[in-house]
Order: sequence, then C-alpha cells, then structure tokens
Amino acid sequence: MNEAETRAEHIDPALRAAGWGVVEGSRVMREYRITEGRLQGAGQRSKPEIADYVLVYRNHKLAVVEAKRRDLPYTEGLAQAKQYAGKIGARFTYATNGLRIYGVDMQNGVEGDADAYPSPEELWNRTFAEANDWRERFAAVPFEDKGGLWGSRYYQDSAINAVLEAVAENQQRILLTLATGTGKTFIAFQLAWKLFKSRWSLSTWKTGNRDGARQPRILFLADRNILADQAYNAFSAFPEDALVRIAPDDIRKKGRVPKNGSVFFTIFQTFMSGPPKDGKPSPYFGEYPPDFFDFIVIDECHRGGANDESTWRGILEYFAPAVQLGLTATPKRKDNADTYAYFGEPVYVYSLKEGINDGFLTPFRVKQYATTLDEYRYTSDDNLVEGEIEAGKLYEEKDFNRSIEIVERERYRVKLFMDAINQREKSLVFCANQAHALLVRDLINQLKTESTDPNYCVRVTANDGERGEQYLREFQDNEKSIPTVLTTSQKLSTGVDARNVRNIVLMRMINSMIEFKQIIGRGTRLYDGKDYFTIYDFVKAHQLFNDKDWDGEAEVLDGGDTPFTPIVPRAPTEAKQTRPEYESKPKVRVKLRDGKERTIQHISVTTFWGPDGKPISATEFLTVLFGQLPEFFKDEDELRALWSLPDTRKKLLEGLAEKGFGKDQLVEMQKIIDAEKSDLFDVLAHVAFAMQPITREARAEVAHQAVHQRFNDKQQTFLDFVLAHYVKEGVEELEQEKLTKLLRLKYHDSIPDAVSDLGGDIAEIRNVFSGFQHYLYDTRGTC
Repeated sequence: MNEAETRAEHIDPALRAAGWGVVEGSRVMREYRITEGRLQGAGQRSKPEIADYVLVYRNHKLAVVEAKRRDLPYTEGLAQAKQYAGKIGARFTYATNGLRIYGVDMQNGVEGDADAYPSPEELWNRTFAEANDWRERFAAVPFEDKGGLWGSRYYQDSAINAVLEAVAENQQRILLTLATGTGKTFIAFQLAWKLFKSRWSLSTWKTGNRDGARQPRILFLADRNILADQAYNAFSAFPEDALVRIAPDDIRKKGRVPKNGSVFFTIFQTFMSGPPKDGKPSPYFGEYPPDFFDFIVIDECHRGGANDESTWRGILEYFAPAVQLGLTATPKRKDNADTYAYFGEPVYVYSLKEGINDGFLTPFRVKQYATTLDEYRYTSDDNLVEGEIEAGKLYEEKDFNRSIEIVERERYRVKLFMDAINQREKSLVFCANQAHALLVRDLINQLKTESTDPNYCVRVTANDGERGEQYLREFQDNEKSIPTVLTTSQKLSTGVDARNVRNIVLMRMINSMIEFKQIIGRGTRLYDGKDYFTIYDFVKAHQLFNDKDWDGEAEVLDGGDTPFTPIVPRAPTEAKQTRPEYESKPKVRVKLRDGKERTIQHISVTTFWGPDGKPISATEFLTVLFGQLPEFFKDEDELRALWSLPDTRKKLLEGLAEKGFGKDQLVEMQKIIDAEKSDLFDVLAHVAFAMQPITREARAEVAHQAVHQRFNDKQQTFLDFVLAHYVKEGVEELEQEKLTKLLRLKYHDSIPDAVSDLGGDIAEIRNVFSGFQHYLYDTRGTC
C-alpha cells in the first residue's frame, strides 16, 4: 500500500473519527505548504517544506501529522513531524504509517505511542491549559482572506497569534521583530480585523463587562506619509466609514481632529504639529482624550518613537492607557536599546536569514569595490576650484561629498557600477547627501548606454517634494520602466515597497546596523524572474552584513575568488534623530589634473550569503545552487576537447540539460561569476576546476593570431568575421547550424559566391569552420 492509499484508507478515517473536519470550527489542511523553498537561480527553488496534515481548530494550527506508507516504520517521519511543528508553532505533532500513531508534545518533550488522535476540543484544552475568555473570542474570528485572494504565511499566523495571546494576557506593551519585506503591515491589518470583529476595547478588556461593547479605536502611527498611506490602502477590507486618514490640511479645514471612525492612520509629525495656544505648544494629539485609542500600532518603532530623548515619546506616554504594539525590523542592540526597554522582548521574531531560506525573501550578493582614490591628499598639480584645502589632510570616505568634492572620483565610481549592472533593471543609489544625489543623478544620465529617456535616472530626496513623490510612485509601478534608477540620501532607506529592485548601490557610509538592514530590505522583496539582487558596496559596509543575531555568525572573508584586501570600517556610531544635509563649512572642490582620472584603479570581489547566513565565494555559491556538475568530463583537457568541436559541444550541452543544467541555468551561472562577457566554457571550467574566466574578446584575439598563421587570406577574412560575431553574441554563433547564416551575412545572401571565394565545396568550408575552433579554446597560458 503506497502513501496515498495509506492516507485514504487509514489516516483520513482515523482523523474523521476523532472529529477533525467534522466538529464545527475544525479543519484538516492536507499538503500544507509551510515554505516556498529558497530561490536558487534560473527560476529554480530548493525543496519546499510541506506537511502532510495540519490540524486546525478555532483558527489555530494545533498539530502536524506526518504520514508514511503502511510498510514503513510508523516513526519514519518523526523527524519531519517535529521540524514542521516547530516551524509553524504547533504544540503537538504525530508520525504514523496508518497502523500505529506516535505523538510528541513539543512544549514539554513528552512523547510516545498514542491509541488515537485527540479530538479538536481535547487538543485545544491540552494546548491552552488555562482558559481565557478573550482567547476564545479572538479565535472565533477567522483571518480575513478577501474571498480567498489573500493567503497568510506560517510566520505571519504565528506573529498574529502571539500578539493576541499577549493581549488576552493583559500585556500592554508588545513588540514584533520581523525582517523588512515579510509583511508587517499585513500582520497589523489582521490584528486590527480580529480586534474589530471581536469588539475588543480597553473598557471591556479591563472590566470584563461586554454589555454594549463597542468596536475598538485603533491608531496606526508611522513616521512617513508613504508608510501611513500604504497601510491605509492595505486596510481596504474594513468598511469605508471605519477608516480615517488624519492629515494636517483636513484638521485645519474642519477646525478639529477627526474622531468618528475605528481605524486611524497618521504620522508622528502630524500629531506633533498644531497651532500654539496661549503662547504654548499645542500638538494635535492633545485634542484626543488619553484613553481615546484602545490599540496603537507603531510602525518602524526603532526609528525614535520609543527613544527616551525623542519628542515622539510624548505621544506614546500621553496615550499610555492604550495597548501599544511596536513593529521593528532589527533585533536588540545598542542602536535601538530604548525600543526594547520600552516594549520589552519581542513576542515573536522572524529574521532575514529565515525569510531568505524559506523562500519568502530574495537572496543577495555583494560586490565590494576598493579604488586608489578611496582616500585623497591634495597635491599642488591638482586644481583647487573652490574653498580652502587643509594642507596635508588625508580626506577619507566620511569627508567626501560633505567637506570635499572630486567629480572625477564620483564619475569613476558611477562608471564602475553602470558597466556592471544591467542598465534596464531598477536600481537605488544611496548618496552622502542631497547635493551628492544630484551629482550622481547627472553622472548616471551622462554615462547611460541603454536608454535615451531624459528621466532614466532621477533624484528622490526631501527637497524634491511632490515631484519626487511622483517619481517614486512611477518607480514602484512595475508596469513602468522609467524612471529606472533613483538616487537618494536618507529618504528611501525605508518605505519603498518596490518589488523589482535588482541593484542597490552604496555610495555613502552607513552608521547604523538598523539603517543598513532597512536599506538592504529595499531589495529583498520577491518578484517574478528575480532570483537575487546585487549590492554594490563602495564604502566598505561589508562587515555590517555579518550580523550574528540576524543573519548568522560572521566569518572572515579570504577574498573569495579575487585577491582583495578590504579596509576595515570604523565601528558604527549610534544613529541620531536628525542629520544635517549640508555642512556649515564651505565645501572644498578639487579638479584632478589632466590625465590623473585615467590612473585611478580598482579591485573588486563578489561574495554571496549561504543558507546558514555566512558569506561564501561565488564558487561555493554555485555549488549550493546547482550542486556538483555531472561527471561529463574528467579533467580540463577533456572539457577543452569536447568544447572545441561543434558536434561534441552540442552533445555535451544536451547531456547537461538532461541533468538540469540547461541554457538558462548556465546563463545564470555566467551572471553570478560576473562572466557575461565570457564563454559558457569558462562557466563550466570555473565551477568544475576553479579556473578564472577570460572574456570572449581576449579568447578571440588569441584565436585570431592562430588563424592568420594557418589559413589562407580569404579564409582568414571569413573567420575574422565569425570571431566578431562570436565576441558579440556568444558561443551559439559557432554551432554548425549557424554556418549558412554567417555565410549569407558575409556574402550578401550568395552561397555560390562564398564557395567561390573560399574555394573547395561546402563540406570543406564546414571543416574550416569546425577546425578553427580548436584554436579558440586551446588558449592556456596565452590569456
């Protein structure tokens, strides 16, 4: 009896007999997809985690059942059962072969044989030993799925239930820590929905008297309008008259703050404003009674709302009677210690590493750059355009574009990443300040080669006002390709829900791990065809990636595949509430002497982050993605021999495709090792033998010399023509099927002219076309 038959004939009837799927409020979820599987490139994912059965009662996942076919030991699936239950937070888990059942209490570790499955009510009482009336009421409200259009992820369910359990237990300060891009706004919506539908409020919560219970008043508090607006739109399932957007213009127009509604949205700045009364500040939030709001959600609460020195703290203290939920994206550390002191330890945590490994966030790679002009000391042959230079001063990264500007340096950096990226992909560039963002915007538009649109790159900063907001909306629209690149300073480090961002460029120092994680979060959102995103790091921010609390223990990089000696950055300084965009001292502007810009050099290295959160080289990353290449060739010589002939190369590629290494996968490997201008041969040689790729142009140059030594003049001319197509298009131009096309292109559609010019017949021309390729790949020691 196979597993499907075992389930149908033994397990399903046993669950029904226990009341699962029969008792009202109970449900059996079959083949419950817990994770999606980590993105692995070329549209592939690792194997997802799928539980055979999840037992749900009163909208809580209470148990996992892992099934195996009847002739296997009944505890064969126990390890999986424990793993899945731990993942989704179910207290109980079971392994079975249909004949016998083995149960585990994940909380107290008790395990052993079970005669039958517990009933839904019995399992509920075991899970929640102490009854709680509010838990029962919350559980009676199903998640809002908008007619099946919305589906929640396991960690979102766990986070929601953890908060509701805290509310049921009379906890007034609650914290959730989830990585950027994991759907904190969705979680906030579902919480508000359950509170709203259960008619929970401060009065009923404290007194227990539900006579005439009203629906709660909930406040969503952010520090940027774009975040408040996104949340307002995400709560669209609520009745229209329940939602209220608190805005200064509306308050001034009506002469009072809005009070009719159930779910209110605003930003700290709005609440802190308000016309003074009797010469004293009179913020708008003071027009509400302190107990007006029952539940307050503080979005991105690490950014100052809980800081002891923050004026925003006054808002939270004024509304002290309310239950307050903080949402943050980073674990506890010096930068956000006040947040954790105010809210307490989080009731649920979901990290960046977990999100990437589960397949709910996009993996990333980091390309680090070091140049010979990362530091600068003035010499008299350079031209001082403006300001007063400090003689002998060594200008460092922190000084550039704040106290000193060298346009040639910025142009060199911009050209580096513009040459490296696919210029049609959406990119964010973080600059030192607004003036720097303006300069970089102009340099990008000057150096772009893939677009003629004047708005290819635009600046979005605080100074750009409504025009900048419009640029941002267009950038976020995945149906639009313009603008393609945004430059910014501080503004876009949070609040940009643009799913198709493929490149993030760091051209300013990052002084806070919290800010750094927010910036990286701009690229982690999933999008079709987006297997990973790339961070181009010009400011030595690489050590900030190694966050043991969030991404795994850090490892010292050995440079990966490229010699590289990173400069150790200064220790991150504590983030400040405000940062001046411009220094009060006039900026020094220097123009490098003629020709000096051409002497700037750079080195780079690309690293990736593996499933354990540790940095790995490109070769190791390819092994993680694709495993070891099939043994189609035993050594480098055999690979060269197979690749040098069109027929054997074709058979090799077909064999690789059959094993899952098709053209898409090979092209993906090519991108990963930055070998898009190389041959697919180089990809295989790199993965199999750690050989460094060379460009098609360099390979063709060596072959050109061999061709001119071994073929006659007319054959040389044709083969040079072939080599030019190879350099431009790739190895596909060397297939036998392409010969006719190449002859027609070269000889203006006249095959007879080709035969006449090259001599012999078509068979001989084929031999020349095939034979010369040996010299293309026998390039050891010459490139």
